[in-house]
Amino acid sequence: MNRPYPFLHLWVLIFILLLACRAQENPNSPKEEKISSEPVVQTLVNLTPQIADYIRNIFQDKNGNLWFGTNGYGAAYFNGDSISYFSKDQNFDGQQITGIAEDEDGNLWFATDLGIVKFNLSGVAKDELRITNYSENKYFNGQRFWSVCVDSNNNVWAGAETGVFRFDGKKWTPFKIPYPEKIEGDFITKATSWSIKEDTKGNMWFTTNGFGVFKYDGKIFTHYSEKDGLTDNRVDEILEDSKGNMWFGTRYRGLSRFDGKDFMNISQYDGFIGNDEICAIFEDSKGGIWFSSEGYGVYRYDGQSFKNYSEEDGLGIRAVQTIFEDKEGRFWVGGGGGLYRMEGETFVNVGKYGPWE
Repeated sequence: MNRPYPFLHLWVLIFILLLACRAQENPNSPKEEKISSEPVVQTLVNLTPQIADYIRNIFQDKNGNLWFGTNGYGAAYFNGDSISYFSKDQNFDGQQITGIAEDEDGNLWFATDLGIVKFNLSGVAKDELRITNYSENKYFNGQRFWSVCVDSNNNVWAGAETGVFRFDGKKWTPFKIPYPEKIEGDFITKATSWSIKEDTKGNMWFTTNGFGVFKYDGKIFTHYSEKDGLTDNRVDEILEDSKGNMWFGTRYRGLSRFDGKDFMNISQYDGFIGNDEICAIFEDSKGGIWFSSEGYGVYRYDGQSFKNYSEEDGLGIRAVQTIFEDKEGRFWVGGGGGLYRMEGETFVNVGKYGPWE
């Protein structure tokens, strides 16, 4: 059968290749620390009413402002009145935001696809916004980051493609984790830490993509893996609940709860959840444990039963990346499909112009 416009597919392919090459130009080029005097409220013109087509993180700072890590527009910021964006136009190095944390001085820290960004919001009223980009090759060799955490001693921890780094307020240093020498299984990236958390006892926890999780008490590492009862060695997320239990969301085998002695595992093979890929875990103000399930929205576990919220409940996100309850009691879910807020037992889509209440 003759096809119309025989050269159309060729021109489309050439156009796509040019875009791909353009996106990869100088990804590791050195960038100096910058200070911007531009006003914080600079709204990025988007082609859709969504804040972003993909929301990776939701965070609320000490002043009550909401932050949304996007997958292509940098960091979105809601101050109670309007949405603003911080990206290349504001000297913010990083379009993909994979983690957000705040230190005791009110600085915000972002893990991005180009490195780490330190963001000082204290001078916004005077148009003295200060952004420090740790994206030069001298810091991390231009690598992508996946997680960031600030501990109780105000140290900043960040997980990159090649390992974990710690910032003591003056310099970044590599933090060595005693990974097993023997590598087994598929999908292993030896040093990637997708999630870093500090528990209420001051222990630091690090996920791995093939070696389970590590706990560090300041002197000694304790390693937990499938041999100890963990459901899967490929761990994506960590949560400590209000009872002191540690929860681990894994890539292929569901959810694990660790009470300090034993693991309790939850998977689709038990009939409780729809899919075993768990990217987000959160505890709400009533003690309910929420977690994502790839393709099935989110689940809430009250200690006895599971309740699922999905498209039938207004949640138009199949790939959920983040779950959050803010100080005002508003409950949020973000992922591939934008941002949603819970109203009663259903979810509503929240775009750049609301509805916020």
